[in-house]
Amino acid sequence: MTDKLTPKQEAFAMAYVECGNASNAYRMAYDVNENTSDNSISVEASKLRNNPKITLRILELQELAQERHSITVDSLTDELENARKTAQEAGQASAMVAATMGKAKLHGLLTDKAQISSPEESMRPTTIVLVGEPVPDYEGLN
Repeated sequence: MTDKLTPKQEAFAMAYVECGNASNAYRMAYDVNENTSDNSISVEASKLRNNPKITLRILELQELAQERHSITVDSLTDELENARKTAQEAGQASAMVAATMGKAKLHGLLTDKAQISSPEESMRPTTIVLVGEPVPDYEGLN
């Protein structure tokens, strides 16, 4: 017997991780006739959910999803701050400014300016004013 899941079992595991409901995952992964009773679907879904190979795969997929979602504004801010410090140590002013600007955008302190107009002047152009902290002077690095 092989440890590999069938394509439908894999689809069930992925759908279960996505929605958290075995019956809904079963409906997504398998060709369920619209006349199939909810009870039948629940029984089949429960069998799949309790299959050791599928349970293991669900746990693996949940771990991957948790790792993927561990990226936060704070972690990105830390990465950009580390990049800024590395650029400062290397005397790369433009890389420092890029990291600082990345942090400003990430925190909503800096936005792109946009102007929209229409031929009939039914839409008036709007100017968006950028608000943020002044950028430090990096002239001594060059």
